Amino acid sequence: MVRAAVAFPGRGAYGPSSLGSLPPSHSWVRRADQLRAETGLEALSTIDHATRFTPAIHLRPSNAWPLTFLASLLDAERIADDHEVVVVVASSTGWYTALAASGALGFDDAFRLVQEMASAAEEPLPDDASPAELVYPLTDDAWDRDELRSTALDAAVAGVGPQAARALELGSFSVVAGTADAIGRIGDALPPVNVGGRSYPLRLSAADAWHTPLRSAAASAAAERIGALAWDRPNVTLVDGRATRFTPWSTDPAELAARSLVSHAEAPYDFARAFRVALREYAPEVILLPGPGASLGAACAQLIVAEGYRGIRSRTEFEAVQASPAPILLSMRR
Repeated sequence: MVRAAVAFPGRGAYGPSSLGSLPPSHSWVRRADQLRAETGLEALSTIDHATRFTPAIHLRPSNAWPLTFLASLLDAERIADDHEVVVVVASSTGWYTALAASGALGFDDAFRLVQEMASAAEEPLPDDASPAELVYPLTDDAWDRDELRSTALDAAVAGVGPQAARALELGSFSVVAGTADAIGRIGDALPPVNVGGRSYPLRLSAADAWHTPLRSAAASAAAERIGALAWDRPNVTLVDGRATRFTPWSTDPAELAARSLVSHAEAPYDFARAFRVALREYAPEVILLPGPGASLGAACAQLIVAEGYRGIRSRTEFEAVQASPAPILLSMRR
């Protein structure tokens, strides 16, 4: 069996190419549609099989998050056939998928969790402010880290106070979230750069300010609505955005619950840190990327190079390994 790490994508992963990802006859898809019907929400199978991608519908958190959850979980179902999964990491809201895939939560409870938190992400920020987010690169086209960019980003965020924060760290990129006014000011303060033919800072079309203190109240209210969930130890080690490891042998389900509810929503999420722990401590032979899409591909590739993992120390070397008969990074949606 091949030793594998699994990295689940989070919000923003479901895009136009993801349409048709959900088989309507699958038991999980049918059950998700039933759970949504109980709260008056449109069936995910219907949304997924739309004739065209409509951002106002498909990027809405209450649809996009559970769509991503289901597509990723369906991919994870196929992994165990020929891989020994030794560690699981996730980006942002992919953590909810990881909880289901690892058995820490049953399907119904995990789905209720992601659905309620997605609804919370649609609520206005304090003082009815609108949320906004931007992406800023921390590496150049050769994947070499530029510390001046990180310093500039920290200074720009500090300049707006508590109305924005570095929310998601992907290693090669940082996502900053906050109020629309604060994000506008941060964007104006950052030096413009071009990476991969794209100009930055880049404002995201869908924004929810998740992973910032601005979402504490909404997440707390969602946790109250969810009520008690049946938490258990995971059947494979999970590593979260604070690099905390939850193992099958030592996990306290109460601690896992505390980290996964309000804390997860209000604190920055460092995917890069979790991924580094997965590489250093579990030495996987391959990294598997469930869908939808392959949004974590670039981030994982650059983190592998930054770590010098298995002797891969440059973009050129990584691309050579990927083109060989034994690639290290495998996307399940390509």
